[in-house]
Amino acid sequence: MTNSNAISSVWTGMLPVEDTALAVTDTGGTGIPVVYLNGSYASQRHWRPVIKDLGSGWRHITYDERARGRSKKSADYSFEACVRDLDAVLKAREVEKPLLVGWSYGALLGVVWAARNPGRVAGVVGVDGPFPFGWTDDAGHEYIRRGFRKARWLLPMVRLVGNAARMSAEQHADINIEAHIIHAALEPVLDSLTVPVRYVVASGEALGSKEDWQEKMRTTLDPVLARNPNLAISAKVASNHGTIVRKDFRAIAGATRELAALTRESR
Repeated sequence: MTNSNAISSVWTGMLPVEDTALAVTDTGGTGIPVVYLNGSYASQRHWRPVIKDLGSGWRHITYDERARGRSKKSADYSFEACVRDLDAVLKAREVEKPLLVGWSYGALLGVVWAARNPGRVAGVVGVDGPFPFGWTDDAGHEYIRRGFRKARWLLPMVRLVGNAARMSAEQHADINIEAHIIHAALEPVLDSLTVPVRYVVASGEALGSKEDWQEKMRTTLDPVLARNPNLAISAKVASNHGTIVRKDFRAIAGATRELAALTRESR
């Protein structure tokens, strides 16, 4: 079998998974493998500034989740399907002990996967997430559904820039609601993590947020940081949730280098 961290050539293609196929890019090389996990409706294109800042000394692996970017549609858009997709990408590209760099929903996926597979991951960079807070009541869920119904005519347009999926407004809302429920139950998962996690935390509100919801959500991380020394904030940046990857890519790259240094020290 090929050494998992030493695939030499760039590979871009479609990876069949269950009833769908994922668009995957693997730069290859002998550097530390970094797997990038996108936001809820985002595509792998958002990571280009981070990849450019880190440079060619790393093995960069990006992919689009089901119905995002260039990936195909599916009958299953659940969080567990995203977990299986990450498993499939790692297996197909023969990757062992990667650094996972996730933004928002991707950060949630990264820490949950790391908690379930502590021996298979070197660490996680959480880009403005995940935080142990979420709406679990009917009123909050209806607020989410109403927002996506109002924005349904915009979704095909924002999809062109990688900020929406090829899904209905209701499917977009379903993903968001499920993520809220998982976030609300996240505290024991974060407490259990035995791999290093470094947060890059944004400032201000996200699109559709108000009354300092985002900042209140970020404060829920403080008790976890006090209890689990494996978790720490690498940087607090000026950009908001939606612009953090584009505007503060240097901080994300810096957190990735910080984790890589920890990985080398532990060997």
